[in-house]
Amino acid sequence: MNLDFKNKLINGDSLRELKKIPSESFDLIFADPPYNLQLRNELIRPDRSKVNAVNDKWDQFENFKKYDEFTYSWLKECKRILKKNGAIWVIGSYHNIFRVGTAIQNLGFWILNDVIWNKKNPMPNFRGTRFTNAHETLIWASKSEKSKYTFNYQSLKCLNDDLQMRSNWELPICNGSERLKKNGKKVHSTQKPEALLHRILLATSNKNDLVLDPFLGSGTTATVAKKLGRNYYGIEKVKTYYNAAEQRLKNTKPIEDDYLDTLQNGRSKPRIPFGSLVELGIIKPGTTIFDNKKKISAKIMADGSIKHAKKEGSIHKVAASILGAESCNGWTYWHYNLNGQIVPIDNLRQRLISKN
Repeated sequence: MNLDFKNKLINGDSLRELKKIPSESFDLIFADPPYNLQLRNELIRPDRSKVNAVNDKWDQFENFKKYDEFTYSWLKECKRILKKNGAIWVIGSYHNIFRVGTAIQNLGFWILNDVIWNKKNPMPNFRGTRFTNAHETLIWASKSEKSKYTFNYQSLKCLNDDLQMRSNWELPICNGSERLKKNGKKVHSTQKPEALLHRILLATSNKNDLVLDPFLGSGTTATVAKKLGRNYYGIEKVKTYYNAAEQRLKNTKPIEDDYLDTLQNGRSKPRIPFGSLVELGIIKPGTTIFDNKKKISAKIMADGSIKHAKKEGSIHKVAASILGAESCNGWTYWHYNLNGQIVPIDNLRQRLISKN
């Protein structure tokens, strides 16, 4: 890992700073670029109060051609500095996401998903001339079609009450104590909620990975990366935002390392049948295995099946039958005696995996 880009923030122009980074440096990039909202007039609420909308200079471009040139420039550099198995997330609205998506595909990234962030508490459409704009779109893409990108499927499933995580996410916008304010005013007009970045980093990066945010803003990506044990590098052009992000990071404590372990992705684990342990002599036929309280026992047969009373079959089927359940993970249900200690038989599988 290049230590020059580990856990640092830079106050500078993104395009210039990106060109200084060596190729294939980052595992993951999250980009929240200017949306080019093209706001022409002030927004007024029905009570005649002014809406604090996004009308900052950094979001203004002369025309679509200029915006496209800008988009291709930063995306091209991001592709260069991603590791070969790296991936990128880009968030946008209907104003820009289709143009960004075209650039992503034209530059050779491989789109994996588009995700809809449904805002639980969106800003109303005060003029009543259109639908309330209640979502933003995220594009998740790997560096190339052949990239072996990170996807922590099991962690996301657990996060979603054991259901597969879908591509529409119901999350609130950033507000309350999380919203950075100075003298009662928002520090940044488009601060993203930490919940959104928590899900993204948990899903598509691992502990100690290096994560880049080329448009850091108020520092949400770096803040969540620090909490989750990822290494961050952020670039922000506007000094006010940069200062706010720096202070925010100083006030952020990482989650204790003991609690950062996430579920192993079952798809990435080698599939090892219990019978293989018998074949390889790691556990012998005739060995007694039992539940964690040593109240129920079974004997291992030469073909990797087990026998308990009149029940016989795989470690999973016999355990499920004993419990009266449809299924059971026999690797964690059954235990064996290791030098006087009761140890799950999964310990044997893990030893075999580590040898290979």
